[in-house]
Amino acid sequence: MVTINCDMGEAYGIYRFGDDQACMPFVTHANIACGFHASDPVVMARTVRLAKAARIRIGAHPGLPDREGFGRRPMRMTREEVAAMTIYQTGALMGFLRAEGVELAHIKPHGSLFGMAQNEEHVAEGIADAAEVFGVPVIAYSDCQMSEVFTRRGIPFSCEFYVDIDYGDDGRQIISREHPPIAADMVAEKVRRALDLGVTRSVSGKDVKVVVDSICVHSDTPNAIEVARAVHDTLQAVGRLTRD
Repeated sequence: MVTINCDMGEAYGIYRFGDDQACMPFVTHANIACGFHASDPVVMARTVRLAKAARIRIGAHPGLPDREGFGRRPMRMTREEVAAMTIYQTGALMGFLRAEGVELAHIKPHGSLFGMAQNEEHVAEGIADAAEVFGVPVIAYSDCQMSEVFTRRGIPFSCEFYVDIDYGDDGRQIISREHPPIAADMVAEKVRRALDLGVTRSVSGKDVKVVVDSICVHSDTPNAIEVARAVHDTLQAVGRLTRD
């Protein structure tokens, strides 16, 4: 059984990035930005209320302190810095969740923080430290430092698959500053191959292994609503969609 998670609340002031509310009927989990790579207090509060009304589960989406780069440029950080940064951002979101009477469901690192945690043990440890504080699972990735650290430490996690970004020959997602549109029929085919065969096609045409516990849809993809609907409908058609 597979969930659908979507990065949301990635706005600031009068600036908007994607249509969160329109995507919500087609996802099960919202990862809400916590102010470092995107969002602000008003955006966080509004996004929590929208997700609550849509009855989808809510997680923290902490990122690197780099608004100009949208958190998609890696940084050098210690384990202590990673843990403190993740706790700080998740704690901010917790205030808005408490105001709405909603529980925190998970933590999902954003952008380059997620990529760093795949490759750097101390970054994965820092995220695990934060997850232990809040007692929630992490949306993570398979066959990397995240899965190794979380398994060793007993941190619950689910492995996600991406339909709207490219993969390298190493089986890792390619973190880019922008996401181009992707046709709905191609999305459906990628979902079916990942579910049935456990693989996806890399940028060079090689089949690489993937683990699909949750499928990520990025709200800043130009046709995000069509992508989310295609993922939702495909999972529902094969009886694999779950909200847990």
